[in-house]
Amino acid sequence: MDGSDQRQYPLGMEAGVHKVVAPPRQSTVDKLKGKMKETFFPDDPFRSFKGQPARQKWLLAVKYLFPILDWAPRYSFSLFKSDLISGLTIASLAIPQGISYAKLASLPPIIGLYSSFVPPLVYAVFGSSRDLAVGPVSIASLIMGAMLRQAVNPSTDPFLFLQLAFTSTFFAGMVQASLGILRLGFIIDFLSKATLVGFMAGAAIIVSLQQLKGLLGISHFTTEMGIVPVMSSVFHTTDEWSWQTILMGICFLAFLLLTRHLSMKKPKLFWVSAGAPLASVIISTLVVFLFKAQKHRISVIGQLKCGLNRPSWDKLLFDGTYLGTTMKTGLITGIISLTEGVAVGRTFASLKGYQVDGNKEMMAIGLMNVVGSCTSCYVTTGAFSRSAVNHNAGCKTPMSNVVMAMTVMVTLLLLMPLFAYTPNVVLAAIIIVAVIGLIDIQAAYHIYKMDKVDFLVCICAFLGVIFISVQEGLAIAVGLSIFRILLQITRPKMVILGNIRGTDIYRNLHHYKEAQRIPGFLILSVEAPINFANTNYLNERIKRWIEEEQSAENKVTGLQYVVLDLSSVTTVDTSGIAFIMDLKKTIEKRGLELVFVNPVGEVMEKLQRANELHNFFGTDSLFLTISEAVISLSSFIKLSP
Repeated sequence: MDGSDQRQYPLGMEAGVHKVVAPPRQSTVDKLKGKMKETFFPDDPFRSFKGQPARQKWLLAVKYLFPILDWAPRYSFSLFKSDLISGLTIASLAIPQGISYAKLASLPPIIGLYSSFVPPLVYAVFGSSRDLAVGPVSIASLIMGAMLRQAVNPSTDPFLFLQLAFTSTFFAGMVQASLGILRLGFIIDFLSKATLVGFMAGAAIIVSLQQLKGLLGISHFTTEMGIVPVMSSVFHTTDEWSWQTILMGICFLAFLLLTRHLSMKKPKLFWVSAGAPLASVIISTLVVFLFKAQKHRISVIGQLKCGLNRPSWDKLLFDGTYLGTTMKTGLITGIISLTEGVAVGRTFASLKGYQVDGNKEMMAIGLMNVVGSCTSCYVTTGAFSRSAVNHNAGCKTPMSNVVMAMTVMVTLLLLMPLFAYTPNVVLAAIIIVAVIGLIDIQAAYHIYKMDKVDFLVCICAFLGVIFISVQEGLAIAVGLSIFRILLQITRPKMVILGNIRGTDIYRNLHHYKEAQRIPGFLILSVEAPINFANTNYLNERIKRWIEEEQSAENKVTGLQYVVLDLSSVTTVDTSGIAFIMDLKKTIEKRGLELVFVNPVGEVMEKLQRANELHNFFGTDSLFLTISEAVISLSSFIKLSP
C-alpha cells in the first residue's frame, strides 16, 4: 500500500474521526531559542522585567545581583531582634564547629574561625536564603583533607598544605560560580537522593572513626580513610591509649548526645543542643586549665594568635606539580558543598513559603569561596545543622549571618588565648555528634521500599565510602546512577494495550486484568523518546511481538493491523524516523499495516517532513486516538476462512 491510497470509510464513519494536526511551523531560530530557554531558564528569572520602564529594569537587575538591596530597605528593629538572637545562637555552634572542622581537614584551627567570619558576610550580600547559616561543613572538610593528604603531608609541610587548601577553595568557588552564571545547575542533579543518602552515611561513619584518634589520645594515626586501615591503626596503637582522654571523651560525648536527644524530643529546646558544643569547650577548657590536665596525656589545641583574616591571594599555588590535585579537589568539594548548600536552602525556604533561586545561590556560594580563598578561608557552604538552629531560633533575614560573623570577629580579636587549653578530645566529640545526623536510616528504608535499584545505588555509595575512599565511593554511586539512566534510555518501556470493555479506554494488558485484546490488532505503546540508542531494541521487540501474535491460534481473525501509540514519545531523532520508516516497510512485507496514533509536537513535525521526502504513509495511517483507529479499521478486518 502506498501513501497515495485513500481508504473509503463506511457512511457516517468519517464524521467521528478527528484529524491529526501538525504543530504550528516555527523557524529553526525560534526552536533553538525555545530549547535554550527551557534548558537554562526554566524558572524564567526575568519575567518581572517584562513591561517595565528602563529605569525599573536597571533597578531590578541590581536587586537580582545584590539580593541585600531587596530586603535591607525594609529592615526594621523588630526584624533585627530576631536576627540578633539567631545570630548569637548559631555563633555559639559555629565557633567550636569551625575549630573542629578545620582540624578534620588537617588545617590549623584558626582557619576554621576565619572561614566563619568572611564567607557569611559575603553571603549576606549575595545570598537569597533567609535561613542558610554559612560556614565550614564536615563532609567538605573530610574530602579536602583526604584528597590533599595524598599529595602533601600536613605534618611535615604545613605551609604547602595550606597553600593547596586555599587554591582548592579558589577552584571550588570558580566551579560553583560558573555553574550559577552559566545556569548549569542541572549538573548537580546527577547526585541523586539515593547517592547522597548512602554517601553521607558512609562519610559520617568515616568521620566518626577518624575521631577515635582524639577520643583515645592516639598520637600516631593512619592518614587513610577506609574503615579497615582506620580500625587497624586503632588496635595497633593500644599502647598510646590514654585513659584520662577516654574518660573525658566519654563524658562529653554523652553530654552532647543527651542534649541532642532532648532537642529532638522537644524542638522548642533547640537552644540546648545549639549551645552544648560551646558549653563543652568552655567547661573542658576550665577543667584542663585548673587541673593541668595537659600534663596528664590530654592533648590541647595550643596557642592561637589573635587577629582577623590575613590576605592569602599570594598563597594561591598554580604550580603544574599540584595543579591537577587542587583542581580535582576543588571540583569535588565544590560540587558536594554546593549540593548541600542549595538543598538546605530550598528545604527551609519551602517550610517558610518563599522561593530560593538555585542559580543565584550557586553564584553566591561560589563568590564567597573565591573571596574566602583570598582571605585565609577554606571551602564553606550552608550547613544543615547550623541552618536548622538558625531557622528554629526565628531568623528573619540573612542578617543573622552578619551577627554570627561579628561574634566570630570579637572572638578572633579578643578571645583566642582562651582556647589554648581546649582539649582535642572535646573537638572530636563535637564532630561525632554533628555528623551523626547525616546517617538517615529512615530515608534509606524509604528508598528500599520504593525502588530496589536506587537502594542498590545507596548501598554501593555507602560501602564504597567506608571500604575504599570517600571520592571513589562517590564516583561509584554516580557511575551506577548514570548507568541506570543509560539503561532507561537504551531499553525504554514498551507495552501491549487492550480495551477495557464498554469504554474507549486502552490500558496495559499486564497491568489491567479486565483489558482485552482486539482481534486483528496488535496495539503497542512506546513510553519514551525514540533515538539512536534504542531503535535496535524497539525493532527487535516489535518483531518478536508480531511473530508471537501471528503464531498464536485465532479461530476468527488473524493479525492485520499493528497500531503504534506515540502519545508518550516526546521526541525523535533522525535514527528514530529511519526506524519508523523501516518498520513500516518490514510490517507491510508481512502483509500487515502499520498505523500511528497521536504523534505529538516534534514527533509529528518530523514525521511530516519525512513523509514529504519519502511519501511512506498516507492520512489513513494517522489517528488521534486508539479508539478511533480501531473503530475506523475494524470494518476492514478480513475474517479467516
